[in-house]
Amino acid sequence: MATLKNVTQFINDYLEIDKFKDYAPNGLQVAGKEKLLRIITGVSATQALIEAAIERQADAILVHHGWFWDKEDPRIIGMKYKRLKLLMQHDISLLAYHLPLDAHPQLGNNAQLAKRLDIQVEGVMDGQGIGNFGRLQEYISLEDLGSRIEKSLKRKPLLISAGEHAIRRIAWCSGGAQGWIDKAVEAGVDAFISGEISEHTVHIARETGVHYIAAGHHATERYGIQALGEHVSAKFGLLCEFVDIDNPV
Repeated sequence: MATLKNVTQFINDYLEIDKFKDYAPNGLQVAGKEKLLRIITGVSATQALIEAAIERQADAILVHHGWFWDKEDPRIIGMKYKRLKLLMQHDISLLAYHLPLDAHPQLGNNAQLAKRLDIQVEGVMDGQGIGNFGRLQEYISLEDLGSRIEKSLKRKPLLISAGEHAIRRIAWCSGGAQGWIDKAVEAGVDAFISGEISEHTVHIARETGVHYIAAGHHATERYGIQALGEHVSAKFGLLCEFVDIDNPV
């Protein structure tokens, strides 16, 4: 029998959550029923995802973006109250894994992104193992890489050209890691992929010669949580379904 305690402990150990200094608690965030038969996975613990879990009679929700972030208002009011009330009324647990899921070398967001885009992983961008360096199988243009990303992630990326050079050496970090373009520049790669973009990212790319691709925060972080859910489902014999709540960002 799959229990909330056993499943939580398994994921905590598998993702080695104690190794990470994060912006929110990793693991069980809201406790519900102890016996688990069906789980829902999604990118973020939104009201729409909770409603989808209720509709599917799920016992737990497993996400990448959970709740209780640093520096946010700790009061249970407004939007937070409505979300929490729904979970507790239906005795549904919430488990969330942020940086540990970004970093996992097999199931993580960046590992899954590399798999989908056919990038060979060669190293990591920081000491926690978040973000990667690697290379494509052959040189391709920025436009061709953009087409590959759009086909794979089903979202048109924003391409910032930094010159006429083709791309083979590449760095990537899913989500809101546009500030890590500095690490990519230092590594001497041809291009850097992340989810979001800031005004100054454009200037850094153009002035340093590193192409920048903003592929979408949500779009680049769909696949780690799916892989984790499938792994947990196979381990414990759970019914598991990924619910994609559309987000254009």
